[in-house]
Order: sequence, then structure tokens, then C-alpha cells
Amino acid sequence: MKIIGDAGRFTPPSGQAGNHWVEQFRVADLSVGTYSIPRGGIDDQEPHTEDEIYVVTAGRAVLRAGDDSAAVEPGSVIYVAAGEEHRFTDVAEDLAAIVLFAPAEGARSPAG
Repeated sequence: MKIIGDAGRFTPPSGQAGNHWVEQFRVADLSVGTYSIPRGGIDDQEPHTEDEIYVVTAGRAVLRAGDDSAAVEPGSVIYVAAGEEHRFTDVAEDLAAIVLFAPAEGARSPAG
């Protein structure tokens, strides 16, 4: 067993960054971290080669993926398939989300 400390806790970005990412746990088939975007911040992430699940722990925003969008708030759980374009927009309150990657983030090489 492993307790994953600080998972889901909002962390403000440093300097001029629009968001903050910290990985808190990693094994070959899974990684876990916290993604934070301050109110009015920018989500500039690119699609990942791994499947993701977001568990929103703080804040309010809209998650856009393709032609779909959904308001998210604490308790929202969202699945995003590998390779799917997605980003948080309209961040109305400091947003924090636990992100689970399967397999671990970066474990698959991008399609070339």
C-alpha cells in the first residue's frame, strides 16, 4: 500500500506559467498527479498517448473535448481517451484535478 500525499491539492503555477503539474506516483501501468489551473489560467496541454481520468477536487471550469463540453466542479470524474484533444477553459475558480494515466504518462511513444 502507498498513501499518495498531496494528491488533488491546488498548487499555483510559478512565474508566468498558466498551470501547474506535479506527478505524485508512478509504476509501469499507472501514474497519478495533480493538475492545477488558477482562476483565469490557461490549459495548454497537448493530447496524451495514454488514457486519462480526471477527478476534480477543487474549482470550476469547462472541459472541452472535440465537439463536446461539460461544466466540471469538485466531484466530477471525466475519462479522456488517448490521443483525444481536450482542455479546460473558462476557469472560474482555482481548479485542481487528480489525473490518472494508464499506462503511466509518457509510457507509450507518440504515433509517428
